[in-house]
Amino acid sequence: MDVLDLFSSCKKGDVSRVRYLVEHRDVDLNVRDKWDSTPLYYACVCGYEDLVQYLLTSGARCEANTFDGERCLYACLKDSIRRLLKDYKCVGGHLMQHDYFNHFLRTLLEQGQHGDVEFQVHGQTFQAHRCILSARSEYFAHMFETKWKGKNSISLQHPLINPAAFGAIMQFIYTGRMDIDIGLLEDCRRLAKQCKMADFMEELETKCKQLYDFVSNKPGICVKVLSLEPRSCRLQEDMTQLADSALPPELSVGFGELPFNRADSFPTYPDICFRVDDFNFLCHKAFFCGRSDYFKALLEDHFSEGGQLQSQPGTPVITLHNISHEVFVHVMYYIYTNFTELTTENTLDVLCVADMYLLPGLKRLCGKTLAATIRDHNVLFLWKTARLFRLSRLEDQCIEFMAKIIDLLVKQPEFVEIIVEDAASLEDRHETDSVPLVDEIRYHIAGNVQTYSEIEEANQKLEILEDLLTSINIDC
Repeated sequence: MDVLDLFSSCKKGDVSRVRYLVEHRDVDLNVRDKWDSTPLYYACVCGYEDLVQYLLTSGARCEANTFDGERCLYACLKDSIRRLLKDYKCVGGHLMQHDYFNHFLRTLLEQGQHGDVEFQVHGQTFQAHRCILSARSEYFAHMFETKWKGKNSISLQHPLINPAAFGAIMQFIYTGRMDIDIGLLEDCRRLAKQCKMADFMEELETKCKQLYDFVSNKPGICVKVLSLEPRSCRLQEDMTQLADSALPPELSVGFGELPFNRADSFPTYPDICFRVDDFNFLCHKAFFCGRSDYFKALLEDHFSEGGQLQSQPGTPVITLHNISHEVFVHVMYYIYTNFTELTTENTLDVLCVADMYLLPGLKRLCGKTLAATIRDHNVLFLWKTARLFRLSRLEDQCIEFMAKIIDLLVKQPEFVEIIVEDAASLEDRHETDSVPLVDEIRYHIAGNVQTYSEIEEANQKLEILEDLLTSINIDC
């Protein structure tokens, strides 16, 4: 519903509603509808300059000479918006931080932290990680165990291997996305065929056809860069295989029995072992250091006692305390895949650990799971939890639910206590100053009312809230 609301608000030019959906509801700005159109596209078509400005500064993708960029440019209703798009350069750093997993993968590729192999391609060096290349490509997995076995530096000097095309293939392997100059498409096809990346080649052909159909019908349009974001991307599935391989054999119930399961067919080259409840998890520093500042300090600054794994000499062992192996499994899968299956029974335990391990994305995932459980009897508890762990979206969803049942809440002593505490928490509060929680409940009661009956119902709820405030001597 939030996504539908975003598209609707962009078509109406409602900047405040779009801002609320993006900043409080965490809606993806670059989401696409069934016509492959983005919120930015509709803002351009409808001529809302202020909205276009907000979307661009918030991270809407619209790079010059790309399909999305040229499509928005062609569809602009106003010249002022067209100039705005032309001045647009790149995605801001704050957006990169917002999409934690994408930011991590891009950084891992660009900086090569904890890389264990490098490729020399006609004078250019590409740092890489055997575990990722093996998980994403059977070709690389095979080569690391045969022709490239034991090599830390691999030279690719064949005249048909273009360094830029190789870099684009590496970008796709790491991030599931590719940006490449149109003139290098044939080099990319050749490399993808060599690496046996059939799915990638199919998606590339589909995107090329889409691009050709667009350009052929739009005189004057010049697209120089092709951006590929395959819908059938196997990135998460392949990373899941990597996480599966890190599980101790005792916890891999039924694992490896299916003939098409690749986990036993490619080595993953672990370089760190986490011991939890006497179980050994064979993991990778690149993932844990890149995803969590807590683990980065733990592993790089040696803030913990350690040992060596007897079965794999040279692999350090770090014992983690105050966490069960069941919860660590969820943390590990999130670190590798950006997702983990949570239940109402374990979400709070995972949330506490995610906060301790400095994993904001996992905290948000926990918040999303808890949001689905909001009911009359637990909304106040979940609101407190959201505030404690700074889960802004869950907090907002709880307040929205409070607004719906305000007639029930005003009868609960706990709710009255929360209002009083919220008012008292404001430093130097004057008698008529607003109380944040009260203001937000009012906003949700009065927001988006359209019909007369809705206005009447909202006024009744506001009156109930005012009566409560009067009874506890709070004027706001």
